Amino acid sequence: MRHPQPDPVGPGQESVWDYPRPPRVERVDSRAVITLGGDVIVDTDDVVRVLETSHPPTYYLPLAAFAPGALTRGEGASACEFKGRARYFDVHGGGQTRPRAAWNYPSPLTGFETLADRVAVYAESMDRCEIGG
Repeated sequence: MRHPQPDPVGPGQESVWDYPRPPRVERVDSRAVITLGGDVIVDTDDVVRVLETSHPPTYYLPLAAFAPGALTRGEGASACEFKGRARYFDVHGGGQTRPRAAWNYPSPLTGFETLADRVAVYAESMDRCEIGG
């Protein structure tokens, strides 16, 4: 099996091929702002990210930081061998709804406990997602 040839990494860039396996959780010193339907549904500087080989960084934000009504339980679940069982949320903002556009690990496995009260969103489902402005 041929592995993809990574692009060269420039100044200030990261390569997903340098991320660890198993994944690593790290605090991010940046503000995160997410907009849907013209409404800011979350604006927080309490940000962590998960780095895993060949995956883009996944940013997790506090569940309590989301605007009231922005998240409702969605259908289905999935599992990660490292983080545990995930549940999904429908995301609401500005009169719009994005089904199953966010998830969290309510009872994460050892090493990922910091994710328990945090939520990640599928950025492509939102109007705008900013990390660090």
